[in-house]
Amino acid sequence: MGGGTVTKDWMRDANRLSDWPSANVVVAGLGVSGFAAADGLMSLGANVTVLDESEAHADKATLLRHLDVTVVLGTGATAQLPPGTDLVVTSPGWRPTAPLLRQAAAAGIPVWGETELAWRMMQPDRVIPWLGVTGTNGKTTTTQMLESILIADGRRAAAVGNIGRPIIEAILDDTQYDVFAVELSSFQLHWMNNVNLHSAVVLNVHPDHLEWYGGEDPMQGYIADKTKIYQGVTHSCVYNVAEPVTERMVEEADVVEGARAIGFTLGTPAVSMLGIVDDLIVDRAFVEQRRDSALELAKVADVQPYAPHNVANALAAAALARSYGVRATSVSEGLKRLQLAGHRIQQVAEDGGVRFVDDSKATNPHAANSAMQAYSSFVWIAGGQAKGTTFDDLIERHRGKMRGAVVMGVDRQVIAEALARHAPDVPVRVFDSTETEVMDEVVAVAAGMARPGDVVLLSPGCASLDMFDSYSARGDRFAEAVQRYLAG
Repeated sequence: MGGGTVTKDWMRDANRLSDWPSANVVVAGLGVSGFAAADGLMSLGANVTVLDESEAHADKATLLRHLDVTVVLGTGATAQLPPGTDLVVTSPGWRPTAPLLRQAAAAGIPVWGETELAWRMMQPDRVIPWLGVTGTNGKTTTTQMLESILIADGRRAAAVGNIGRPIIEAILDDTQYDVFAVELSSFQLHWMNNVNLHSAVVLNVHPDHLEWYGGEDPMQGYIADKTKIYQGVTHSCVYNVAEPVTERMVEEADVVEGARAIGFTLGTPAVSMLGIVDDLIVDRAFVEQRRDSALELAKVADVQPYAPHNVANALAAAALARSYGVRATSVSEGLKRLQLAGHRIQQVAEDGGVRFVDDSKATNPHAANSAMQAYSSFVWIAGGQAKGTTFDDLIERHRGKMRGAVVMGVDRQVIAEALARHAPDVPVRVFDSTETEVMDEVVAVAAGMARPGDVVLLSPGCASLDMFDSYSARGDRFAEAVQRYLAG
């Protein structure tokens, strides 16, 4: 890339029809979103350079090089922003303090996330409405529910974003989609600034990823990024009545005139809310006579697996779907059809009155709390990367139901110390090994603590990457260890 570092004037308002062949764009990171971003930029005709410190994506690099993309991998690859850069598209996990991004900011060069790029790739003439989902927990489940409801209504819909499929990949798909169900993480929202969703929901807000934000008040930074999902919403801002912080987010958001605030509650809904009446999910928001009537959308029994937090997820998904105009009957049909991905309160075995439950997707204490609420007595398997969160409230709330606890992972002592403070009578075993094979011994010890009627509950409350490739790999390892234990 040659030339100076003066930003092209059109870049800040760039869209699909802009002069991309004249633009030099750096993609920071060659993960799933980075590859999609490079692919999308190539489709626009931009000059693309991809930089990544890791050499783990050599196959992707080879493919991109065949498409005339410059790819630089290895230590030091991201230390210096190439001269002549007009735009940086960053992978979502990159912190603003990364040298490459700091250099871009200092030079006045725009930094977008893949989400921002995806939105602009649809403008101004190929716009697909986005129904956005964020929150500390429940994002993936709610997004899957929403997609299923939309498809049941006959819409060509796709679940995209943080759920695993990049938005750009769907935009470049041959399918002409009607609508996207978009799961957005706090990292993705951090790098998103000019997106106007049709409707959006913040499911809940609890401490998570605090190590990413740093500073004196990392929670405030986390909340600020979550709030961005409501900015510019054109139809409905959906909030959780049980969590007033989400309603305050809606009240403070700069939305398009006429956009509505829609609540969801596990109680009886007021006007402009969805809620529960006599074991039915009902709508008092998207009905003509909202003040005097409630429209049945589904039975609570249609939500599987049943748990209060999962019913709340269904209410949020229903609210977003109804904001888009789906029929009432499609909500029930979509919930019944849905087959959720694994590792979320998933029973993997039962033996001698003891159930073994995989809740590996619980990667923070609030998610673990949701699982613990579902059981009256359990042995807790916990640990991993705590991400700056604490476990005191969780343990204090559920200590009366804990038969025992088995703790592993890099932040095992954080949990062990919280157990010692708040549940000193609960038997605790701490494993120092960071090898994945330790799961066999973890399961055996936990099973030895359990009595008939108990649940051996893998609900780590922590991220998994200290020991496993993903939370799903951790859950799979748990299920395999359970089978080996029972076979022995």
